[in-house]
Amino acid sequence: MIYPWQNDALEMLRSKRARLPHALLICGPAGIGKLTLAEHFAQGLLCEGKDGAQAPCGKCEGCRWFAAGSHPDFRILEPEALARQPAAGADESEESAVTPTRAAKPSLEIKVDQIRAMDGFLNLKSHRGGRRVALVHPAEAMNANAANALLKGLEEPPENAMFLLVSHRPGRLLATIRSRCVAVPVGIPDPGEALAWLQVQGLRDAAPWLAFASGAPLAALKLAQEAGAGLARLRQALEARDLGTLGAVNDREQLEELAEVLQKHALDRAFASFSGRGKYGKASASARGAAWLRYARLMGRNRALARHPLNPRLFAEEMLRGMPED
Repeated sequence: MIYPWQNDALEMLRSKRARLPHALLICGPAGIGKLTLAEHFAQGLLCEGKDGAQAPCGKCEGCRWFAAGSHPDFRILEPEALARQPAAGADESEESAVTPTRAAKPSLEIKVDQIRAMDGFLNLKSHRGGRRVALVHPAEAMNANAANALLKGLEEPPENAMFLLVSHRPGRLLATIRSRCVAVPVGIPDPGEALAWLQVQGLRDAAPWLAFASGAPLAALKLAQEAGAGLARLRQALEARDLGTLGAVNDREQLEELAEVLQKHALDRAFASFSGRGKYGKASASARGAAWLRYARLMGRNRALARHPLNPRLFAEEMLRGMPED
């Protein structure tokens, strides 16, 4: 099942079926359902029904295996932090004899070993006599070694192998990878369509969340459901310029949320100064629009730094000290 705003992108994907390239790059902003679209298309490629080229039938063995996450001709590569199931060979029922004092956090990167492990899958004969499909999500999460390993597969693709790359930031991919893929852009949906969908999902007062999520409906729904209270508290504290509440962060996740709120607030102050209205919420114009714009750029860098092992309280204080006065 795809989302209502994805029909144009789906038609573009279907139009590729006549002369299907070996690699597609499905790209667009985060939070609009690109992964769902890619999986829907992959299921159609592996569907054994007679109308699979238009839509997966959902009834054949291929569709049932795909829905169960066990199709032998499909692989998905994601960072450990996004993994949907334990790593192969892991036995959760057995406890280690030695309990580590601090468990390592799941990786945010796609590593070269994951790419190399896919080589055997791609070079083997298909179990069902059709294509083998490898989906990489998000493609920009590949580290340098992984990207170079994937590039080799894209340069000399095995017969009947299909690569689907899903990317939120295609500009971060190697130019040589992008040049070997056919791009399928997926855009932000119409605001009215997005708001109607959010209302069907039961999200009240959806407009502010959609604006804060830059028009991405899935991101807006996730923000409201998972971080709604925390983000609302930060935004209220920012409007009141309550630095004590803003600086009361205890971990990197809260630190990244603070950096995002500060960045979008700064952009809104700058936009309101230059054009009369904000983008992410309500904001008053400032006489120091250029200063707010510089601060927004700094917060953009700090959002990336927030994932590093920093002291959250000290870093939050540093971010707040640099906020323009007006």
